[in-house]
Amino acid sequence: MNQQGVAPSPPMTVGVIGAGTMGGGIAQAALTAGHTVLLHDDDPSALERGRARVEAALDRMLEKGLLSPEGRDDTVGRLRPASGLNQVAADSDLVIEAVLEDLGLKRSIFRALDLNAHPEVPLATNTSSLSVAEIAEATHHRERVLGLHFFNPVALMALVEVVAAESTGRDALNAGLEFAAGLGKTSVLCADAPGFIVNRVNRAFTLEPLRMLEAGESDVRAIDAAIEAAGYRMGPFRLMDLVGIDINWAVARSLYQGFDEAGRFRPSPLQAEMVEAGTLGRKTGRGFYRYDDPDSALETGPPEAATNDAALSADQIVERVNLAIVNEAYRAVEERVASPQDIDLAMKLGANHPMGPFERAGEIGLRGVVEGLRRQHEVAALSADQYEIAPLLWQLATA
Repeated sequence: MNQQGVAPSPPMTVGVIGAGTMGGGIAQAALTAGHTVLLHDDDPSALERGRARVEAALDRMLEKGLLSPEGRDDTVGRLRPASGLNQVAADSDLVIEAVLEDLGLKRSIFRALDLNAHPEVPLATNTSSLSVAEIAEATHHRERVLGLHFFNPVALMALVEVVAAESTGRDALNAGLEFAAGLGKTSVLCADAPGFIVNRVNRAFTLEPLRMLEAGESDVRAIDAAIEAAGYRMGPFRLMDLVGIDINWAVARSLYQGFDEAGRFRPSPLQAEMVEAGTLGRKTGRGFYRYDDPDSALETGPPEAATNDAALSADQIVERVNLAIVNEAYRAVEERVASPQDIDLAMKLGANHPMGPFERAGEIGLRGVVEGLRRQHEVAALSADQYEIAPLLWQLATA
């Protein structure tokens, strides 16, 4: 259900493990909400960089009149470095881990936290692709382990996915929901399944355009233009360049493994080649676009793709992406990952979609969705199983 109306948690001490982009963003959000933050990173230089990023963000808030000088100083005063995991565990009312997506590393952190924190202190992971249950296996008190998946940049993105493993207790979930509410975030409750809501349901937003490119059915510019004209804030190739092609590819690989190598989640060989070549998007100056010449798309697909007889129209590009997203959303509901309402909310807030997949299905009509999927299944070259109709969708459409 939509988790609105949850009472925010009172000021408390929040431990944040990992001072990188996500950890720093979570620390900043907690500080501006009135909490004290214990920030820890095994790398002292990373800890210093994390603190500097938080202070720079607060300085920008001061310049914009969002903080007074006194408020800025008070907020900085509540950011405290922690020398080790033991200190974070012993002195925090809630701990959030935000380190690299490495299961062994996360399990070692949770093992140490669990040994030193009071049994009632919730321990949350910000993982975007790993199993919360597998992380919790390292602890004796699995009922206090949950997922709090924030989106980047934390300060601007309104969504938090609150993830419940089978062992997660209600008290821990409530604590997570209350904490998110106190940050001014909107939370959605979801099961501990690969990709949670957004990374799973939205995977077709990038995989389908990549497959069109690989098959010579369109090109980078045409696909981005079609998607943006349909109301999406950013086309898939611009988005991958912004986030980082290596990051997008890593999430794609994780989902592919999490779903037993289901064909619809097959990672793109083109992305693998780009990662190997080091063309990772904006951060390297080159990705699907050149950033020394922003109007120039790289030749990643056949040059004639946009004009040959096999080229997809803008409407066909948009339909193919939309139908694949809707189909995956129905699969997620059937598997009890989340409710239709929360999936719609998550896709709008976490992926910046103009409407949720169930809203779109209502607009098209379920029979129209099924007919569209059947049509796509007949002509799709590389990803036919993307259009195998979700059983729940078929059941509802033919009822």
